[in-house]
Amino acid sequence: MQTRLKKLYFTLVIPAIVGFLVVSLARSFAETGLGDLGSSRLVSVALFVLAFAFGVALPILHRTLFVSRTRGRKHVTAEELLRFEELNLRIAMVAPYLALAAYVLGIPRFHFFGTVIASLYAVYYFYPSDKRDRFERKVFRVE
Repeated sequence: MQTRLKKLYFTLVIPAIVGFLVVSLARSFAETGLGDLGSSRLVSVALFVLAFAFGVALPILHRTLFVSRTRGRKHVTAEELLRFEELNLRIAMVAPYLALAAYVLGIPRFHFFGTVIASLYAVYYFYPSDKRDRFERKVFRVE
């Protein structure tokens, strides 16, 4: 389970990191900008809110729904927990791509740094470590 989650994690995170590097290099060599779209208040606020929704709120909601669905059960199978963790990881890893979009569009600093904070939280918190795996197995009484 651990190796499968780590493989999915890196499969989702590495393209976003490469995207930031490519955009940074492109900006250093050529002045590219999507100033009109990036300076739009609606776009910057939408990216900001979506980054926090995908990086923080929706994973919490998904976990709450999973806990509610498994309430009263003596145990959860490893396959059920793996499906839950994979979907939660996929939801949370949308945040780095929203931060990348914010970087490409050049939205105002406040909203940009908010999207970056939400994506860093998602990338850090949802890393599938051994300690996290043991904790999840204990909480959900995986057989």
